[in-house]
Amino acid sequence: MAFFIPHAGCPHQCSFCDQKSITGESRRVEPGEVAAVLEDARQALRGKQKASEIAFFGGSFTAVPPAYQESLLKAAYPFVKRGDFSGIRISTRPDAIDPPVLERLKQYGVKSIELGAQSMDDRVLVLNQRGHTAQDVVNASRMIREYGFSLGLQMMTGLYGSSPESDWQTGKKLVLCKPDCVRIYPTVVLKGTKLGEYYEAGLYSPPDAEQSIPLCAGLLRLFRQNKIDVIRLGLHDALELKRNLLAGAYHPAFREKCQSYLFYKDILARICAMGQKPSAIEILGNPRELSQIVGQKRENIQKLREQGIDARAVPDPSIPSGEIEVKCR
Repeated sequence: MAFFIPHAGCPHQCSFCDQKSITGESRRVEPGEVAAVLEDARQALRGKQKASEIAFFGGSFTAVPPAYQESLLKAAYPFVKRGDFSGIRISTRPDAIDPPVLERLKQYGVKSIELGAQSMDDRVLVLNQRGHTAQDVVNASRMIREYGFSLGLQMMTGLYGSSPESDWQTGKKLVLCKPDCVRIYPTVVLKGTKLGEYYEAGLYSPPDAEQSIPLCAGLLRLFRQNKIDVIRLGLHDALELKRNLLAGAYHPAFREKCQSYLFYKDILARICAMGQKPSAIEILGNPRELSQIVGQKRENIQKLREQGIDARAVPDPSIPSGEIEVKCR
């Protein structure tokens, strides 16, 4: 159950930020509203929500005025204490974390803290007016883990001044922070933002969705290999975002396209290992992932056909998620 508090607590206007377009919300959330919504959810779901978290997203939660912060936590905490929800999740800035803040969050049932790292390249952080450093991310991550919270880290690719290599290095440095989960957001350029000004002035041209897939797919694999859950890849589908979108890597099924790209690369690697190009193959995969193996509009099958390989995907429940087998036929 998520509550969005757009731009609340943010001391900086980052180059990419337009929370209303991203979340569809712009008004202040009041404690009474939090309690009422949670009570309605508790009664409507009748226990199904017990494994769910209450989340405060959209701003830098720990940088909002303490009285407002505590009022929201006090409204939510009784539902956690009673066992109606599993805990509270918040998102915040890396430079808005310190021991007193963490003590307060623990007191009110917060279990998970997500940090908007965005980049681990100090030059990129400065160019995008983030107002914190990469070392702030390292320090805050360490404190969050030491206090026993679940740690989430958020990164962006394609920011102004970044490169695929610097974004890849950001991913590797985030792994060293030992998060439990990450979110990967390829940059989109929105009207009314500093990036929008740069784009319209011809100073910045972000990679589009297709150009962003190889890097983001690689990051997805990197985090998986390090047993870090990627809980989001690409922005969620929002009408307000579409209205204000100028450029960038937006696609409503971006994660699926990245996963399909990884499967295609795996198929090619297994064909190469055969030593001789086959004329026809079967690709065995987990039934739940067959659409990703085939690709959107069967693009993976079509690309193989263009190389003279007749391929068909075959469901096999014994194949683990994320893996495939390739056989000649």
